[in-house]
Amino acid sequence: MVKPSDIPLPTQPLQSLPDNAHLECPEELLKHIEEDAGTLLDLANQSIVSARQFDRERVMQLCRLAAKYETTAVPVQRPLTGKILISAFYEPSTRTRLSFESAWHRLGGDIMSITDPGTTGIAKGESYRDVAEMLSSYGDVIVLRDTDQNAIFEMMKALRVPIINAGNGIDEHPTQALADIFAILKWRPDLLELDITEDRKIRIGIIGVPGRMRTVRSLLLLLSLFGYAIKEVVIICNTREVFAKGQREELEQRGLTVRVTTEMDAELPNLDVVYINAIVWSGNSYEEHGTEYCLTKDSPLREDAIVLHPLARGSELSTDLDETPHNWYFAQARGAVYIRMALLTCYVWLF
Repeated sequence: MVKPSDIPLPTQPLQSLPDNAHLECPEELLKHIEEDAGTLLDLANQSIVSARQFDRERVMQLCRLAAKYETTAVPVQRPLTGKILISAFYEPSTRTRLSFESAWHRLGGDIMSITDPGTTGIAKGESYRDVAEMLSSYGDVIVLRDTDQNAIFEMMKALRVPIINAGNGIDEHPTQALADIFAILKWRPDLLELDITEDRKIRIGIIGVPGRMRTVRSLLLLLSLFGYAIKEVVIICNTREVFAKGQREELEQRGLTVRVTTEMDAELPNLDVVYINAIVWSGNSYEEHGTEYCLTKDSPLREDAIVLHPLARGSELSTDLDETPHNWYFAQARGAVYIRMALLTCYVWLF
């Protein structure tokens, strides 16, 4: 029998948050947004499939509610008590699935998870419509990630409960974009000011392929809501087909100034925010884009620039940036729990 005295004690102290974690300012963000909860009422009991469903005011109020959750040690109310989330992830996920489940648990709800489509009727050829019919009877909200970008739309034809798009093929990932915007606004709450002066506007660089990356596609749509505070968005990639059909035109019509280049190091000294991604899930496998672009501590980043990444990362984002003030990608991932708590809270208002 093993005695407690035989178990070796850990020799390393528990890791704390990075030194730059204090730079996140949810309290400052709260000061910049006047509460208007009524703006969120339209989200109650509604499915979320695209970043196009959000306007500036709604994003602001979601970020305000997320900041309130982040600054509260334990939620006073647990509004999802007795409610069930069906977490259906037919494509690998760590952060998105766990942050949704963490958010739902923190709000008092219960969860049923599917992490392998091979264990469901879909593996036997069952239609998405039939799956949706059943899931409507088992849960109150469904979060779906699927490599098939049409799966969520097929399920919506039969669903009687809301569904949230957690990534549909290469199409969109709207709640990741909300987490991205939440991180940016905590970094610079003054970007909310409609009368922001020219010298305080920011330049954003995106290292990735907007036409193939769902995270980038949704982020660009939400950034267009704050175009008044953005000098330009610089797309850095070497892919021939940068945008999907009509994508660039839509962004420019929504107020974004977009420029494309293949040169990363020449642009980095002029960028305030650098968003990098390299992996795209397509079908049952993944694609890598822009593997020749790599950010390290030696990259010519502006001193006060922040780096964002939806994670999981590969060689495109060196771990030697982790202990620098440029690292906002971990803050981005932490904040995803609170922005999803804010979004999920909206569902209970009409239950």
